[in-house]
Amino acid sequence: MTEERLPAEDPYPAEVDLTSCDREPIHVIGAVQDFSCLIALSPDWLVTHASANVAGMLGLDPGAIIGTPIAEHLPAKSLHKMRAHMALVTRGEETVRLFGLDAMGDGRRFDVAFSLMGRSAIVEFERAHPRNDTDTLATVQPMIARSARQTKFERMCHEAARGLQAITGYDRVMIYRFEPDETGTVIAEAARFGMEPYLGLRYPASDIPRQARALYLRNRLRIVADIDGPVHPILPERPIDGRPLDLSLAIGRAISPIHLEYLRNMGVASSMSVSIIIQGRLWGLFACHHPVPHLVDYRRRTAAELFGQLFGYELASRLAAEQEEQAAHGRVLHDSLTARLSSGADLRVRLEETAAEIEEAISFDGIGLWMDGGYRSLGLAPDGEEFEGLVKFLNTSPVPAVYASDAISAVYPPAEAFADRAAGMLALPISRSPRDYLILFRKELVRDVRWAGNPEKPVRTGPNGLRLTPRKSFEAWREVVRGRSAPWTPGEVAAAEALRVTMLEVVLKLTDEARSAAKKAGERQEILVAELNHRVRNILNLIRGLVGQSSRGASSVTEFSTALNGRIQALSRAHDLLTADAWGPADLAELIRIEAEAYIGEGGERLTIDGPRVLLEPGAVTTMALVLHELVTNSAKYGALSAPAGRVRVRLSPAPEGDLRLEWRESGGPAVGDPSRRGFGTAIIERSIPHELKGDAEIDFRVTGLEARFRLPAAVIASQSGEAAALAADSPEMGRFSLEGKVALVLEDNLIISLDAVDHLEDLGAQSVIAVAAVSQAMTAIAEAGRIDVAILDVNLGDETSMAVAQELARRGVPFLLATGYGGQQSIVEDFPEAPLVTKPYDAQSLTYGLLQALGRQGR
Repeated sequence: MTEERLPAEDPYPAEVDLTSCDREPIHVIGAVQDFSCLIALSPDWLVTHASANVAGMLGLDPGAIIGTPIAEHLPAKSLHKMRAHMALVTRGEETVRLFGLDAMGDGRRFDVAFSLMGRSAIVEFERAHPRNDTDTLATVQPMIARSARQTKFERMCHEAARGLQAITGYDRVMIYRFEPDETGTVIAEAARFGMEPYLGLRYPASDIPRQARALYLRNRLRIVADIDGPVHPILPERPIDGRPLDLSLAIGRAISPIHLEYLRNMGVASSMSVSIIIQGRLWGLFACHHPVPHLVDYRRRTAAELFGQLFGYELASRLAAEQEEQAAHGRVLHDSLTARLSSGADLRVRLEETAAEIEEAISFDGIGLWMDGGYRSLGLAPDGEEFEGLVKFLNTSPVPAVYASDAISAVYPPAEAFADRAAGMLALPISRSPRDYLILFRKELVRDVRWAGNPEKPVRTGPNGLRLTPRKSFEAWREVVRGRSAPWTPGEVAAAEALRVTMLEVVLKLTDEARSAAKKAGERQEILVAELNHRVRNILNLIRGLVGQSSRGASSVTEFSTALNGRIQALSRAHDLLTADAWGPADLAELIRIEAEAYIGEGGERLTIDGPRVLLEPGAVTTMALVLHELVTNSAKYGALSAPAGRVRVRLSPAPEGDLRLEWRESGGPAVGDPSRRGFGTAIIERSIPHELKGDAEIDFRVTGLEARFRLPAAVIASQSGEAAALAADSPEMGRFSLEGKVALVLEDNLIISLDAVDHLEDLGAQSVIAVAAVSQAMTAIAEAGRIDVAILDVNLGDETSMAVAQELARRGVPFLLATGYGGQQSIVEDFPEAPLVTKPYDAQSLTYGLLQALGRQGR
């Protein structure tokens, strides 16, 4: 299988002496790529060097301007702007940018970069991209925010790769992480559909030598616009002092032939790398590749560089948070063990409990305790004789500190005898000499490492002697690694050191703290009993009232018993709903469903619920349970639910000032008339919400079916999800809904919303998702994709609408849903009434239901 190499952009910077690497130095071409030209200035602004393409780009004669003041060749206005920006360069590692400079005063616009190398000022010019209507920098922060809000590290990196791909337009963007042994691994990848994945590949350290890593620290972004493009030499090649111009910070610097040959061997025509730096250390790279020449204009390169910096900050924050979390576990462990040891407990007797507590902070597979010449172990660990030999080896260390190793046999060869049980150890000396030890063990982790080429052959004899040369083959090379465990992280070692200190401390008994804790626990129990007593009294009073009122309207004991039992069951179901979430807010739709299931079963196809997700405050749940119970009971006895064709539709909709409207409408049942008397059930429906919740209630006994309208005040509403799509009891469970094997189209001109939609479609299992931003792109995708199974269409696309796309999809019989942020009043919505409508910003639940509706109406 062909795999990709990630060689250095330029492994041999001119200012690095390569003789220290036992390799023959090679000459680095003093040149720039074709998209850039360069002028070097002395401190008094005399031209000292110029690239050979200055004449073609700026219209200046390179040979004629050397040694002359730059003021003789550029207009005063341009020179003034350049001087002002040059003043912003405060030290030699910075690059200052100036976009859209009319450098020659003739209307041609250039993007300009300024940097300092020693006493020379380097000015680079490249033609400004004609497209200036898009502020790429504005997308950086939302992209970073998307990445940062991912809870899993792998997903965070994947989102970052996708974000940089969206900014730069490269077909493949990878995140390459440097490992502790200086090898590298591709940990995230965003690639064009159909490209061979490189995720998980491992690369030898020689792929990016230390010289190149030093350059990546200084110059965060390196680009190869066209591997076969011309380069233009710097004139003069060597000045009077014989030292070539240092181009380490030059954006357009020509690329090493070694790297260009690597790219050709890979079939890559253009590449770019963006450094990921954490606390001054090169943590990794964004590596971007494209199969054809691809010049990312300066504005987007600036956005990409900013993206890399911000991602580095977010990554550092994430890693710091993980370390802090581990430190917090260590502190909890410290407190727990301090209390245990101070009570005089024997560590050997209570090793199981101690091991369980330690495992909360540090993962391990076995534990061994050597104390007072005796040994006890749990899990995967050496036997007594093996452990005694290991303790003697550890005692040869003069420093009584934590010792960590993921390969014990590498430092203590006899450990090979028990490597199958314990390959790595974290040893904690817990006494002074002669030392006792608590040692955590990890089992052997047999790893199948996929190398991009044989790591034992990183260097070959080339035309200039022994040196790094491009490999012709990139076949994956597998290596089985044995005798090693999972490595101990710095956080785990720090937690072990804290644990060691805890066990060495001479602690006093924590009698006062224990007494205080017991007192607080007693107070909490008293409060809990009082609260329980209060709630029980309220429930008993409510049931007493139900008994009295139900008996007045009952004509027989059986009728009384049935009515009372139903109402008490309604209260019981409401109480179950509350206690399931620790007496928190309850879902109103779930409450309706639960009450309805008591009469119509779980099929639920006869009851639909439309509207946003609404959570009721706990105090309102029992009242609503009784009202809904009476509505369902009456419908099952006399209304729509008493007939096979009857249906009930419940609609929830926001009202002014945070209130909620609830409409109950029955149809398809027997004719309904205004009852001659109002029973207790009707009184509950009409009076409970106004009396108990301070809302409104209205009942209309229409011939076609009962209609009831309620207003629930904002005080009893814990939350509403906004204008979400409808939730229907007659739809399949949305949790089981899948787009497996389907091809989806997303037409959305807002990049962030588009990426969110793509994420959700992929989470639902879509085979592929085509995301476009304009009608023309959508029409092309429909024509070329072969098939589209479902689509999401943004109604308004700036200066156009998605009407044409909707018509084409309708002609082809492709289901789609419409997304709008304008309330759905456009003609396109009216022309396609069968298309589900979701209001932006939408959430995963509303989007899923819209897709379910769209596919369901097409019988798919």
